[in-house]
Amino acid sequence: MNRYTAVVKQDGDDWFGWVAEVPGVNAQEASRDELLASLTLVLQEALEMNRAEARAAAGSSFEEFALAL
Repeated sequence: MNRYTAVVKQDGDDWFGWVAEVPGVNAQEASRDELLASLTLVLQEALEMNRAEARAAAGSSFEEFALAL
């Protein structure tokens, strides 16, 4: 299971957050719980989109390997 870092901040009545490891994954919500749920959804969508774009760019003949840090 991959782990990501959600950086969250409350500013007035709003909560703002982003995922440190993935540029462009950010959200704004009215509560911390809603923010974390939104960040999770946006992260899942971003990873799926990135995978699809990488496979499309590779064409029809490619290999995939799992990398662990």
